[in-house]
Amino acid sequence: MGKSIGANRFSAAIPGRGGLFLLPKACQSVIGSGQGHAPNQLMRASSIKRMKSTTAKSAAPPKVVFLFDVDNTLLDNDRVTADLKRHLEHEVGRQRAKRYWAIFEQLRAELGYADYLGALQRYRSDYPHDFRLLTVSRFLINYPFANRLFPNSLDVIEHVKQWGPAAILSDGDVVFQPHKVDGSGLFEAVDGNVLIYVHKEQELADVERHYPARHYVLVDDKVRILAAVKRIWAARVTTVFVRQGHYALDRKSVAEYPAADVSIERIGDLLEYDITGLLK
Repeated sequence: MGKSIGANRFSAAIPGRGGLFLLPKACQSVIGSGQGHAPNQLMRASSIKRMKSTTAKSAAPPKVVFLFDVDNTLLDNDRVTADLKRHLEHEVGRQRAKRYWAIFEQLRAELGYADYLGALQRYRSDYPHDFRLLTVSRFLINYPFANRLFPNSLDVIEHVKQWGPAAILSDGDVVFQPHKVDGSGLFEAVDGNVLIYVHKEQELADVERHYPARHYVLVDDKVRILAAVKRIWAARVTTVFVRQGHYALDRKSVAEYPAADVSIERIGDLLEYDITGLLK
């Protein structure tokens, strides 16, 4: 997403099975160049022991990892959608705007997530000579997502990081959703810990692989997601239901699922919780 995470702490990249791994500067004096096998280029036994000890300590999973949804949990996506609706009607007219939203809902049913840019591509096939579409694309790409963060969203992330790592756990496409996370400032807030799936509740094994922990705290505005994760992780997860956005305010839908472990009216309410209140 175009940002360098802690670049000043790293000086080299080495190949690994999953891609490139950054080599900390602190390790260079220990590892050496690896050429010529001169005594001053080889790791001393004491250095090897220290390195193994450090690795063993860092390999231990944290006690708790905090997983945050994005849309209508940390960021007011209902307002983003309302802004897009107004812009669409202004640019292409009410009838063609209705056509866009029909395509959008059709795609959401097919894919399982909101795909704003994918809907624009399909809309384009219906109206290939309507170049007003380009202004809509520009509107989405340049949207000020940081202005749509709920109050205290960033403070909450910083608050929980005193007890364990915080990560984004979201559904979405592979272009617009990462762009939203980055543009809103959430990518930086969670130190680049971002996971985006098609159906995140079906990817918990992969979540554990990326962020192993003894316990998880999942914060989301959808009780359906919270209930699905609770069925799998059981006592290993504390589910936090945030009553924000149209999904959370749909009483009929909410009533269809078991209550979350913790319910709050707004994301900023988490500032009032300590770790004991979140690990029950």
